[in-house]
Amino acid sequence: MEKVRYMISDAAGMVGVETHVLRYWEEELDLTIPRNEMGHRYYTRDNIAEFQKIKELKEKGYQLKAIRAAIHKNEIPPEPQMLIQPEKEIQAPVNQLSAEERMAQFRELMSSIVGQAIEQNNEELSQTISREIHETVLKEMNYLFREQEDAQEERYKKLDAAIRGKLRGKRSLFAKKEKQKKDKSPKVGDALPTNS
Repeated sequence: MEKVRYMISDAAGMVGVETHVLRYWEEELDLTIPRNEMGHRYYTRDNIAEFQKIKELKEKGYQLKAIRAAIHKNEIPPEPQMLIQPEKEIQAPVNQLSAEERMAQFRELMSSIVGQAIEQNNEELSQTISREIHETVLKEMNYLFREQEDAQEERYKKLDAAIRGKLRGKRSLFAKKEKQKKDKSPKVGDALPTNS
């Protein structure tokens, strides 16, 4: 039986986070997300359940390091440590992101935005490139055909000129022979040679 596949937008909606968060968690937690034949991510119910668990742990204050270790060892991470502020003695979960984590999230967000823009423009871009290549190939083929036709026409002109030259030469040769015959033949009023 085939598993149901969800697109990233559907999976993000089911988990209750943005799509870039799923990609960020996938990278940071070293998760294996299946991809289709074209290389696009798809999510199964198991993947979505795993992301929901990650979200719950994040909401409880767990750091991504602890969640990653827990996922790969298949164990529940220890309770997150609480920070005690001496002046106010208020306990707060350690869920503030470090500068590195914020930068990583920012990078992931930017690459997500750029990736989505590229994906959206990819089809249009490929059609444009295809059209331009098609036009270029047609122009080149037309140019080559024209050059070939010009070369053939030039060859035929030379052949025609050669044939005409030969014919003229034969005509002039024929004309010379005729003239010689005429010159040798007796004319009316000429004395006939006598044999004595």
